[in-house]
Amino acid sequence: MIKKESKNVARLRRHARVRKTISGTEEMPRLNVFRSNKEIYAQVIDDVKGVTLVSSSSKNLKVNGGNTEGATAVGKDIAEKCKNKKIEKVVFDRGGYLYHGRVKALAEAARENGLEF
Repeated sequence: MIKKESKNVARLRRHARVRKTISGTEEMPRLNVFRSNKEIYAQVIDDVKGVTLVSSSSKNLKVNGGNTEGATAVGKDIAEKCKNKKIEKVVFDRGGYLYHGRVKALAEAARENGLEF
């Protein structure tokens, strides 16, 4: 009998495969997304220096991160924080998740508020 791997293990394998090629630099940092059952988190990371430049989460904004409205609020907030730090272009790292639902809502909100990727 073949044992099926869990969804999270499969996601981590996809994320590791993508991270081999995607890396954030000072000129074009990486916008990383993490999605839990209750919250959604976004970070803008410079992988060369190994520092987080900007971060936002549904937990800090005190919105429901388990739905697309919460993800939209996080996307808008991360874009505004990037503008304040003069970050205009980023590389989008969806963290192994499908580009659908909350991840898509966060990305589109960030794009609408001036972030390019």
